[in-house]
Amino acid sequence: MIAVVGNLSYDRVEGTAPRAGGGPLYGARALRELGAPGLVVARCAPADRPTLLPPLTAVGLPVTWRPAATTPAFSFAYDGETRRMTVDAVADPWPPQRLPAEVGWAHVAALARTDFPAACLAGLAEGRRLSLDGQGLVRPGRTGPLVLDADYDPELLRCVTVLKLAETEAAVLAGGADPDGLRALGVPEVVVTLGSRGCLVVAGGESVHVPAPPVSGVTDPTGAGDSFAAAYVCARDAGAEPAAAARAAAETVAALLSGRRSR
Repeated sequence: MIAVVGNLSYDRVEGTAPRAGGGPLYGARALRELGAPGLVVARCAPADRPTLLPPLTAVGLPVTWRPAATTPAFSFAYDGETRRMTVDAVADPWPPQRLPAEVGWAHVAALARTDFPAACLAGLAEGRRLSLDGQGLVRPGRTGPLVLDADYDPELLRCVTVLKLAETEAAVLAGGADPDGLRALGVPEVVVTLGSRGCLVVAGGESVHVPAPPVSGVTDPTGAGDSFAAAYVCARDAGAEPAAAARAAAETVAALLSGRRSR
């Protein structure tokens, strides 16, 4: 079984009304697309639960809700594949967590560096392999225009098997999509998503570029990284090698984005 753990959020895209977002929602949709067994552990403030939880439970996976003091919120604007982002609200840190024994892989969909302390990640990793979104390393826990930095605690990576990075995050942490720089992070598998150019997989002493299936007319790619991470973990759990898992994840994201083509 696959678990996706993270905060629900309010997302405002291109000045539209706020909508439900966050890694648990987009990760759950990827698992549903694949027909994979999974569960979701998600947090938000109790006052926001009636708005944010129903879109997640509607996906059809088992959901455990945890109360939080605050709900994160973000504003996005896109220029092609370039995203401008403002952090409108930051969540409080997660307390220590445990997952059911039947969970073989867990993806931690961090939205900021303050979301998951090292002790929480250690508890989630107990008895299983852990995937972490690189947002949990490079995004400071503060509001305002998003500015990434590499001022993270190395302990955050101690229990991580897979680190999923966007290209901008790889630039901050490793100077770019350079295999040697990515290996220096000390994580067994690093996957850098490159938008329409696919992704780079660095694992087992090899680096492999995996192209992305073409998807035209997508105007809102929000959540594609979360979907990719959940699909990658699902494929790894099923026995796929890293490069094959990345190909399967890219195909899943393409299928999901096809439903968002401009009309």
